[in-house]
Amino acid sequence: MKRRRALPAALATLAAAVLLAGCSGSSLGGDAAASGGPIHIGLIWPQTGVYKTVGDDFARGWQLYLDTHGGKLGGHDIVATVVDEGDGKQAARTGTKKLIEQDRVSVVVGTISSDAVQEVQPAATEAKIPFVATGGRPENLKDLTYTWHTSWQNRDAGAAIADYVRTSVKGPVYVIGPDYLGGRGQIAGFVDPFVAGGGKLANPDGKPTFTPFPNTTNFLPYLNAIPADAKAVFAFYGGTNAIDFVKQYAQAGLQSRLPLYAGGFTVEGAVLGAQGPAADGIYSSLNYAPDLDNPPNRAFATAFQQKYDAIPNLYNVTAYDAALVLDRAIAAAGPNPTSASINTAIGKLGQVDSPRGQWRYGEQHSPIQPWYLRQVRTDGRGRANVVVQTLTTLGA
Repeated sequence: MKRRRALPAALATLAAAVLLAGCSGSSLGGDAAASGGPIHIGLIWPQTGVYKTVGDDFARGWQLYLDTHGGKLGGHDIVATVVDEGDGKQAARTGTKKLIEQDRVSVVVGTISSDAVQEVQPAATEAKIPFVATGGRPENLKDLTYTWHTSWQNRDAGAAIADYVRTSVKGPVYVIGPDYLGGRGQIAGFVDPFVAGGGKLANPDGKPTFTPFPNTTNFLPYLNAIPADAKAVFAFYGGTNAIDFVKQYAQAGLQSRLPLYAGGFTVEGAVLGAQGPAADGIYSSLNYAPDLDNPPNRAFATAFQQKYDAIPNLYNVTAYDAALVLDRAIAAAGPNPTSASINTAIGKLGQVDSPRGQWRYGEQHSPIQPWYLRQVRTDGRGRANVVVQTLTTLGA
């Protein structure tokens, strides 16, 4: 696969790009398709803040599916409205309220952070609107009737790689991550099975280290405090935090002497290009890699590179799969789909043939899917996360 330089995306223009032929920008009300109008979909992705690059990646994946499937979902025109997730709960709360009460959407798609999910999910559930989520999922959600993730549960990335690290590293492992709900879930996913299997943390108090989120930009004090007996480091960071952490890891002289293992989001998407050589050699666990050899990924990766002149990543895939899920569900919901009929159809989808490999929804309404061990490598053409092996299947 040819690897090319990533280009910036204009997320702010996405709403206009997906107003398809015959659709006006005026709201026709929730379940407008039931009376013959287009289906109104709300997209809530970060347009500002730490995770803005992830929002750009979501936009690319979503738009690619529309572009390669006639600009419709389930045979219906759509009107998509984008609101900003930002860094915290307030932006997600405000945006969700607008989508439901003013734009009267029939479906909500998006989010990267667990903080945002905690705002969107109960509001969508109360309104009985399906929420197709594209990012992290906390464990404390109640009533999953209308909640469907195309991504992962927070603990999965760490859990997938815990046994591999425990059996590969001969000695204690230092663990560090951001202090917010999603960060704590990612870290716990690693620590719990790692310790249960006999692994030892190198952290002085035997507990993982958490850094203030999202405002930590100087990680050197934390890195300089890693004990001398540590044999490796496990970390989870995302967005600009991931760029700063990985660059400073190399700056501190740790890259060449202390192997770094990570939840794959730490080296995923636009952050990998920004990290440059500092990311070389990092092992990570994730449910996608651009070199996966399956028919859907070959078609997806080729189309993605042709459209964006960039290597695809997981964020592109989870948004692409959100559109795929809705395409199939809306088609199955009958000639006049409603929020209720779309939601019912999602629950009956069965196997999804995705670029990440085949997956299906489990009882927790998140994908049962394979997880891969990857390593950042360069072959002279570009830097990418290359699959080393399949680690496990999670999500049941």
